Amino acid sequence: MPHYFETPAPGARAPGRVQLTAAGRVLDLATDSGVFSRAQLDPGTSVLLAVVPPPPAHGDLLDVGCGYGPIALSMAVQSPAAVVWAVDVNERARELCAANAAAAGAANVRVCHPDEVPADLRLARIASNPPIRVGKEALHELLRRWLGRLLPDGEAYLVVQKHLGSDSLQRWLVQQGWPTDRIASRRGFRVLRCVTAAPSRQPSARPR
Repeated sequence: MPHYFETPAPGARAPGRVQLTAAGRVLDLATDSGVFSRAQLDPGTSVLLAVVPPPPAHGDLLDVGCGYGPIALSMAVQSPAAVVWAVDVNERARELCAANAAAAGAANVRVCHPDEVPADLRLARIASNPPIRVGKEALHELLRRWLGRLLPDGEAYLVVQKHLGSDSLQRWLVQQGWPTDRIASRRGFRVLRCVTAAPSRQPSARPR
C-alpha cells in the first residue's frame, strides 16, 4: 500500500464516498485507494474544520496536502468569492479533488501540484492537515515554503496529532519566527494558529 503522499500504482483502485457538511451543504466526496483517509473523514480534519473561524471572503486561500479535498472544498463553499488553491504531490488525490470540486460547483478551486502555484502568490489563509509522516526535515521544508507566502495579516491553521509531535512543532514554528498559538485540543489533536511576525520596530532617530 503506497503512502498517501505518493502516487499509487496504476490499476490499484478502491473507490469510496465520504460526506462533508460545509456552509449548510452536504458534500458527497469521491475517494479512492492511495489517498489519505479514503474510508472516512480523518478525525484531525474533522477537528480542524470544527474549530477554525470562517475563511476570509476574498483573497487566495491554500490547502496544503489537499487529498480528495475536504478542507479545500469547505473553504471554497464558505467563501465563493475567494480563490482556493488545493495542492498535493499525489496525482490521484489531485484528480479526485478536482472532480469533487466540479461536482460541488466550486469553480473557485484551483487544484495543482505544489510547483504549479504562481511564485508571486500571497495567501490570506492556509488551512492544512499536513503530512506529518513525511518526516521532520521534509515537513519543516514544506512549512517554510508555504508560511513564507502569508500576507502580513494572513494566518495559517494546522492540525497535528499530539503524539506525533504537535507541541514540538509549535515550538519550532515560534523559533522560526511565526508566532503560534494552540487554539484547540480535541480527540488527541492540536490545532495551531500561525501568523506572520510583525516587523521589528526601527528605533526612532534621536533629536539633535
